[in-house]
Parts: sequence; structure tokens; C-alpha cells
Amino acid sequence: MVVLYILAGIFGVILADIVLLTILALFAGRERYGKYNKFYAAVYKFHCRIAIFLSNVKITVKGREKLDGINGKFLLVGNHRSNYDPFVTFLALKKDIAFISKPENFKVPIFGRIVRRCCYLSIDRTNPKNAVKTLNYAAELISGGAASVGVYPEGTRSKGKEMLAFHDGVFKIAQKAACPIVVAAVSGTERIHKRAPFLRTKVTLEIADVIYPENFAGLSSHDISAVAKDAIKAATEKNDAAK
Repeated sequence: MVVLYILAGIFGVILADIVLLTILALFAGRERYGKYNKFYAAVYKFHCRIAIFLSNVKITVKGREKLDGINGKFLLVGNHRSNYDPFVTFLALKKDIAFISKPENFKVPIFGRIVRRCCYLSIDRTNPKNAVKTLNYAAELISGGAASVGVYPEGTRSKGKEMLAFHDGVFKIAQKAACPIVVAAVSGTERIHKRAPFLRTKVTLEIADVIYPENFAGLSSHDISAVAKDAIKAATEKNDAAK
């Protein structure tokens, strides 16, 4: 009988949570937002924590002190191994970060609308003109102080330790916004789906480098991309070897 009460309580909490999220989603439109909504971000962060907890993931953060010299918003770039990467990054860095993501993610019920209120941006890479508009809008979010922007230059998950080729154009965001580029390297997330929830997965997020505008002035987006990729490669190789 006690077990039934516990199960009923858990079911009730889950149902109440779904109802709350549904109501919040109804108040969120489909348009792009230019203001980072702290309340929606807190709701999103809470559910990210639940996902990480239920997946039995332990996050170790390295190099966070490198962010101390940043005044204002920034462009965050990193390698992409798993769907967990944005969750891990968002929780580990404790910053207002709006990620650029593929259109399909915004069609996910409830979730798609909630992240829009956190200034998440959809990018259509099949349409170069629309993709450029998204990059320009991302630069405006940063320069206007609305939010930092996160993007994965690989464009999709590598699903392993080897990085895919970088799309250099994403670095034009930092060039247009004249903002720092935070280079993040994630290791271990590619193992979560094979181990969760019964086996713990140790994940490392390292701030591999911070590239300030004065350091990339005069460089092409291709050159900046190469610097960032080298920093990520060095950090991930070190952290993968330590696991």
C-alpha cells in the first residue's frame, strides 16, 4: 500500500509538471525573442538538472576561471558529441546562453517554445540567406546584451571522439558583435546514452580558451575556426585519456 501511495505521488508530481510546462508553452510564441526571459530560463535549467540527475551524470568543470576576465556577453563554441551537450554546458557555466539549434528541435512539443523564450535560435543551413540572417540576429543578441550565444561549429553531433569539419561562418557572429569567443571542450557525453541510468557517466567540460576581439582582429573566420578547433582538440584528447 505504501508503494502505491509513493507511485501515486510521483505520478501526481509528473502530471502537475506537464500541466505547468504546457501552460508556459502556450504563453510562448513561435517568433524570435530579443530578451532573455529569466523565469523560462530557470524552468529550463530545473529540467536540465533533472535530466542530468536521472541519467546518472557527474559533471566536472575545468577552466571556468578563464571567464572572469569577460565583461559582457560572448560567443560560445564547442565540440558536439551528444544531445546532452547543451544541458551540460548550460548547467556547468551558469551563464545566460542562447543556443543556435536545428529547426527540428523547435518542433518538439512544449520544449521548443520554452527554449524560444530563452532566445534560442533556429538555423536553416539548407537556405544560406536565412542562415546569414540567423547569424546576424545572434550577433545582435550579444552586442545588445540580451544573452551570450552558443553554437556548435560542426553543425551536428559527431557521436564520438573525432570532430567533424567546422563551419567557419559561425565565427562571423563574434566578428560582427566584437565579443570574446569562449572555446569549450566536452568529453564523455557520447557515452551517456549507453550507460544511463544504471551506470554513472563522468563528463568533463573544459574552457579550453578565451579568444578576445583584439586577438582575432584582422583574422578571417577560417583562421579563427582553426585556432578554436586546435584548442578543443588538445583539451578533449587530454580529458578523454584521463577517463
